[in-house]
Formats: sequence, structure tokens, C-alpha cells
Amino acid sequence: MSAIAPMPALPEVTVPLGELVPPRRRHYFTGRVDRAHYKARRYDFGGSSQYMPLVRAFLGTCAAERDSDYRYLFTLLGSELANNALRHSRSGQPFGVYTLICQRTRTGLRLTCRDQGSLEDRKSAPGRRSHLAPDPHGLNPFVESGRGLAMVDALATSWGDNGMCDYRQVWFFLAYDLADSLWNATA
Repeated sequence: MSAIAPMPALPEVTVPLGELVPPRRRHYFTGRVDRAHYKARRYDFGGSSQYMPLVRAFLGTCAAERDSDYRYLFTLLGSELANNALRHSRSGQPFGVYTLICQRTRTGLRLTCRDQGSLEDRKSAPGRRSHLAPDPHGLNPFVESGRGLAMVDALATSWGDNGMCDYRQVWFFLAYDLADSLWNATA
């Protein structure tokens, strides 16, 4: 006979996502321009897709001073980086986290997503890098996956990654005038 009784099922509890944000960081998620201009904002997100509304609120607030097209595009591309971190790295595992860092420049916003590295247990060799590349068929509407980096490649002004599979940092830069983006070609 077991000395420890099984734990009874716990009731499901719903907590507003805003309650998970410390009060000193809540202005990151308001969607309003109610603070002075910032140079950089950084936030660590839990490794679950349930936090995606919070991610989108963060991204929308970072671009709150811009027009609706810019905010939409910045939020779309940032959401793709966050989803890739969840799907393709240890950040999407239990207790995983990833970090979004938004840097404001004179000409645009740069977003960096830092994840916890590849799901595979391999380490990158010192001095050896393996950079990401978009799927060449990623913009085909009939493919089921592979659109994320293809969209970032087509719609961001520039993008790249650090090439390290055990500690990946993927970034994109989106110019305020949407220069070098296919978004201008579709408007």
C-alpha cells in the first residue's frame, strides 16, 4: 500500500494575463503611448502559446506611435519570431522562456527574439555558425508550414540571426517608411 495518496484533480483557474505582468512593466502592454519615448524594451515570456495575446500586446505597444499598417506588420513579424521560438527551440518546452527585445532607432524598430536553443541536444562547434534561411516555397499559400521566416524575409527591411543553434537570436529591422519591404508593393 502506497504511503502517499494520489493528488486529487485540481479545478481549472482562469487568470487574466495582465495579472502575470509586474506593475512596473504593465505599460509595455497597454497599447497606448502613455510613457516617454523608450530606447529599448525587454520582456521574458513563458514558453506557451497561451501567452501569444500578451506577446501581441507588447509588440503593438512598442509600435503604438506608428500608423496602423506599421503596427500590424511589426506585430505580425514579431509574432512569427515568437512562434518560431516556441515551435523550434527548447523555449517551447515545459519551463521554457524566450525574450523579446525591441530597440527604437531614428529610422525604425529592431526586434530581437532570444530563445533557449535547438530542440536537438547538439552544441555548435566554437567558431562555427549555422544561419537560418527562409523556405524558398514559404510564401506559397498552399504549403502548410514554413511561412514564418519567408514572411520576415519578404516584409522586414532586414533580418538575420546569430547562427548559434544552442542560443539562437533572430532579429528583424522594420524601417518606419517600410523601405525594402514587399508590404509597399502590395499596397
